[in-house]
Amino acid sequence: MNRIGGARRKTRQKLTKTSKNKGKISIRSYLRIFKEGDRVQLAAEPSVQKGTYYLRYYGKKGIIKSKAGRLYNVIIKDKNVEKTILVHPVHLKRL
Repeated sequence: MNRIGGARRKTRQKLTKTSKNKGKISIRSYLRIFKEGDRVQLAAEPSVQKGTYYLRYYGKKGIIKSKAGRLYNVIIKDKNVEKTILVHPVHLKRL
């Protein structure tokens, strides 16, 4: 049988915020600037759906490769395979 649901299915714990962190996100995190070679961690911001990645990669660490419009190309390792993902800066944490 086919699985029913979309990209955000089975993410109740992964995409919840604590009560003190709910509300508007800061404009500073939305307009964050990264340079090539910066090390980042993928941490999805649940209140912003645009520019998010497939949630299998939640918590992975990567390196900024380049910028494409507002988004950043991030290189991550999925087991032994290097992959490039387009991510909005609101979903990235600097390491």
